[in-house]
Amino acid sequence: MADKPVVLFLCTHNAGRSLAAKVLLERHAKGRVEVRSAGSEPGDELNPAVVAVLKERGCDPASECPKPITEQAAEEADIIVTMGCGDSCTYYPAKRYLDWKLEDPAGKPIEDVRPIVDEIDRKVKALLDELAPPSI
Repeated sequence: MADKPVVLFLCTHNAGRSLAAKVLLERHAKGRVEVRSAGSEPGDELNPAVVAVLKERGCDPASECPKPITEQAAEEADIIVTMGCGDSCTYYPAKRYLDWKLEDPAGKPIEDVRPIVDEIDRKVKALLDELAPPSI
């Protein structure tokens, strides 16, 4: 693993779960981890409920947009975290994979999206503690 670990979050549309994971890990990591996200079938726009929940938490996902997975992004990643893309996410040999079983926030009202983002935040914090614990 490089001096700064590279994490790639993948979901189908790169509009909700992987977006939330990327934005939250960037916020918590404060530069200790390089974070990317992509989708196997990128959507046309970000999930508005996920964006609203992230904004409630003081995060600004305005610079994000759904993007496709690329060979280069996968090859550069130390860890690939999949979130519900199943067989549509290409497998890259010799990578560490984590598969987070998370409910899809697509089409759900904000009240139902908040607990999904809460779970993503818990998983992101645990991953960060493993990869780049804070300096003492």
